[in-house]
Amino acid sequence: MSTTQGEAQGEAQETAEPEPAPEAAPAAVFEKVGEEPIYQGYVISLGIGTFVGPDGATFTRDVVHHPGAVSVVPLLDDGRVVLVRQYRPALDAWLLEIPAGKRDVPGEPPEITAGRELAEEVGYIATHLELVAQFHNSAGFSDELSLVYLGTGLRETAQDLQGVEEEHMTVELVPLSAVDDLIARAEITDAKTIIGLALAQRRLGR
Repeated sequence: MSTTQGEAQGEAQETAEPEPAPEAAPAAVFEKVGEEPIYQGYVISLGIGTFVGPDGATFTRDVVHHPGAVSVVPLLDDGRVVLVRQYRPALDAWLLEIPAGKRDVPGEPPEITAGRELAEEVGYIATHLELVAQFHNSAGFSDELSLVYLGTGLRETAQDLQGVEEEHMTVELVPLSAVDDLIARAEITDAKTIIGLALAQRRLGR
């Protein structure tokens, strides 16, 4: 483990593994009875799931499996947030986002992953990490669960950029008060970023 990673983990506020929200009593009963693996990639895997509906008939659906992700809204003492502008190959476009990363270390607590990604991508350690949201990105076809943290008490550390996209991304400081306008002009279109920044605004009354 690098010094940066160790510092990020040591400084992060310890939180329990988030629990899923309780499920409401279903109006109808569905059952998953099997899944055929189709593809195993670097990040995701794809399968064809077989299900039984309330009427007893079977049906299939494409299912994308993802290890999950964490992201952080890094808030400086002066009210600015630390964002990254990163190339996203799937869109062939540059997006303005909060720092984020995959939960690809088995068994690692999500707040530790979040602290490490924050340090690696933008060169900050958060003294406090507070979980503000967890959401399913694309529930129609994927099981990806994203956790969003608010990071405060920031102090600088060395970056440790991973991969070609991160090596070429830029760090931008944006006033939290300017977020609504950036979203309205579609200068921020990334879901986790919109959710995280909006909740940070509400939490802090800005």
